[in-house]
Amino acid sequence: MRIAHFSDLHYGAATLDEADRCFGAAIDRAIAEGAEVAILSGDATDHGLDLHAPATLRLFAQVRRLAEHCPVLMLQGTFSHEPPGTLAVFRLLGASHPLHVAERIEQVALTADGRWLVSAGWRFEALPAGAKLLVSCVPTINKAVVAATMGAAEAGQAAGEQLARLLAGFAPGHRQARRQGVPSALVSHGTVFGSMTEHGVPMAGADHEFTAGVLFATEAQAILLGHIHRHQRWDQEGVAGRQCIAYAGSIGRFHYGEEGNKGFLLWDVTPGVADCALLPTPARRTVDIVFEGRPDLEVLRDAVEHHGIEGAHVRVRWTVADEDRHAVDRAAIARLLAGAVQTKLEGRIVPVVRARAPGISLLDSLGAKVRRWAELTGVEPDCVLACLDALSEDGPAEIAAQLLRSEYRPEVQDTGVPVAECALTA
Repeated sequence: MRIAHFSDLHYGAATLDEADRCFGAAIDRAIAEGAEVAILSGDATDHGLDLHAPATLRLFAQVRRLAEHCPVLMLQGTFSHEPPGTLAVFRLLGASHPLHVAERIEQVALTADGRWLVSAGWRFEALPAGAKLLVSCVPTINKAVVAATMGAAEAGQAAGEQLARLLAGFAPGHRQARRQGVPSALVSHGTVFGSMTEHGVPMAGADHEFTAGVLFATEAQAILLGHIHRHQRWDQEGVAGRQCIAYAGSIGRFHYGEEGNKGFLLWDVTPGVADCALLPTPARRTVDIVFEGRPDLEVLRDAVEHHGIEGAHVRVRWTVADEDRHAVDRAAIARLLAGAVQTKLEGRIVPVVRARAPGISLLDSLGAKVRRWAELTGVEPDCVLACLDALSEDGPAEIAAQLLRSEYRPEVQDTGVPVAECALTA
């Protein structure tokens, strides 16, 4: 059985161009490769969409085009991306092949005549006659329900434990399918412990839904996953033959800094062997240029020449102190990046932290307080004290008039900085 596995399409107003270009190209490739069934493993939308929204219309058109070629199965994804009920309308799409929406834990069988048969409960008691593919469906688990039952503190771990018991319950059906020469697959939307995000962060928390061991224990040949936007896989040879767990990753590149290629998976699944290959989509190219301090235009120019930014989406990030925030020449940076499709300039401002001077309120003169402050902050006090003396002897109008006539030249202190210049700097 050749399965086209798509995931995390994230159709929305802001993502429409990237999602539709990549999904459209993926459908073209899947048709050309002779996919016999298509499975979408969650997050087809980026958020709740209005029916008249352009993103909704494009997604409907693409899914219908896919269903004209082969049977389609769509799985419920993350509730924040696909609010419950979002996928129900896809059942109404008329096409040459049936489209099934899996919004609950269940098993479905694809029959030889191209129909989806759905289990009445969470699994079939026996493999339906005429089945040529068995698919176990585990959509996103609502942890709020688990929290209401088990308590908020225990919800994460309890969800994982209950899922492990559930998945183990699918194993007898998958064994039966293997004995009868029927390929089996499990499709779900969640996080595998130890998986890597698209930004290179390992998922090592205690509240993730799955472990690789639990998924392999289902004895399904192919385990098709969604939710993580980075393609990755795990393989095992055992009593169930050659099993494979794989994330398809997101269909396109929706954020800066995402690592790895984008595409969809083409699976070849038999009753004893499963394998998949990532087929790339024309995802946008992003370039990240990061400075620890103020952006260096020469370094930026070299980075532009090295990476080549024609047709790319470029993000420049920097971190500067609050007093240097206005020294960053954004216009010059924009000119260097003129060849990019899109530029995003992100400056992180480190605020100045003022430390209190213990005991300063007990000193009897302003000069002593200045010396104490300078001692604690590591500042040379002579320049500031000279300014203080000048302010005590002359009035503001006199000092300003002398500065304007460039005649104000108090004695240069040990710092080598004229007091007037020190005052102007301050």
